[in-house]
Amino acid sequence: MTSVTELRETSRETATPPPVVQTAATLWLSAVAFGAFEAVLMVGTMLYEGAAPLGLLPGAGFRLAVFAGAIFLALRLRRGANWARWTLAGTLGVFGTISLVKEPVEYLLAGGSIAEAAAGLDTVGWLFAASRILHVVSVLGALALMFQPRANAYFRSA
Repeated sequence: MTSVTELRETSRETATPPPVVQTAATLWLSAVAFGAFEAVLMVGTMLYEGAAPLGLLPGAGFRLAVFAGAIFLALRLRRGANWARWTLAGTLGVFGTISLVKEPVEYLLAGGSIAEAAAGLDTVGWLFAASRILHVVSVLGALALMFQPRANAYFRSA
């Protein structure tokens, strides 16, 4: 016999999420891609500058775990898991965003300027800055979309 819970799970998984939820999930996946790109740039730069490869493993392992968790949560979000929405909002939406903007904000508060920072960038620096901006925009866009009225209705029905 099929339980009510199993029926709800089946109907949620077969229901097509509204565009705002689809787009939010896609933006979270984009944020992961930008984060991975930034990690590759950082690791490549550190290796080029002579860092010991084994010394980079803990940071790379942590980032890999965060990326895997974000992908899992974005896919669950798309399927209507309200807990995934709140987990993404609370962890990556709040703490992840803080980690992305902390250093630039500190630099600006210490008297640095955007023009000054831009003048000192090489090609890798420009790539990193562009990726970081797109990364933050992806996270903020996903957060905004996850709590739109159509998204709220989707998660309530799920």
